Amino acid sequence: MFIQVLILLISLVVLVWSADKFVFGASSLARNLGISPMIIGLTIVAMGSSAPEMMVAATASFQGNPNTAIGNAIGSNITNIALVLGITALLQPLTVSSSTIKREIPLILAVTALAYWMLADYHFSFTEGIILIIGFFAYIITLLVITLRRSKTAPVNDPMILEAESDVPEAVSTKNSVLWLIVGMILLPLSATYLVGSAEFIAHSFGISDLVIGLTIVAIGTSLPELAASIASIIKKENDLALGNIIGSNIFNILAVLSLTGLIAPGDIDENAATRDAPFMLGVTLLLFIICFSRKSGSFRVTRLKGLLLLSVFVSYQILLFSQL
Repeated sequence: MFIQVLILLISLVVLVWSADKFVFGASSLARNLGISPMIIGLTIVAMGSSAPEMMVAATASFQGNPNTAIGNAIGSNITNIALVLGITALLQPLTVSSSTIKREIPLILAVTALAYWMLADYHFSFTEGIILIIGFFAYIITLLVITLRRSKTAPVNDPMILEAESDVPEAVSTKNSVLWLIVGMILLPLSATYLVGSAEFIAHSFGISDLVIGLTIVAIGTSLPELAASIASIIKKENDLALGNIIGSNIFNILAVLSLTGLIAPGDIDENAATRDAPFMLGVTLLLFIICFSRKSGSFRVTRLKGLLLLSVFVSYQILLFSQL
């Protein structure tokens, strides 16, 4: 058991590290190819924090454990809002004015409601996976089109977009970019394979379901990049990016991560995912919507009190999960 726990921890560290290097290599290579830093920031860098979830979902689905993948997607969304945003707001209250974020918060609520509806019949089909992945590409294309059109008529002044652009790594040699890209491509699936295997061994040893292990250990572990990015953002006074990272990651988790389960391993799911976890995810997302739109002014403010509320929700959810084991 000790060895399996050690493998789990090492795999998590390598997974997060390799995702960062993969994004660094891909971003640097794209920059060397002449792609705009703004486009890189809105696509490659934005998707980078969800790379661990995507790799874990694909690996678990290929290994015939779709409930781990579904648990990871749902659990990561709950963790991002309740734990990551909660901790971030406790450390530094957030004042957010980005128009992009104002558009995306209603969108994440709608997308979460769609995911809840898809899972409500205890079955996740290939067709539903197709619908979500099409939605993912439609979301990326729409975001790019809106931003590029506005940039042609006036300088981009949306704080979140400017902050995302500034986070694009400086260009390095193409050789080094390709090297880090290859390192990430090798270590990401390798670490995900060991992570899923050790997590399932530990879960089964303690009589915990694949779903719960995905909702807890795996979800919290794969959400570490979001926590690191949010803390880094508030240190650099980039409040819009701190919230934008969380919202963008949650959209990716549903459209790009959850869809992989339907595409690779469609079929019946653990009924708890439909009756307990998906509704809780929808409720937490609705709480985020209420928190952000509770002011009539032009900006959002996530105070320490709201952060404490979110953190309390996260703790309550963990107690609910383990009380039902």
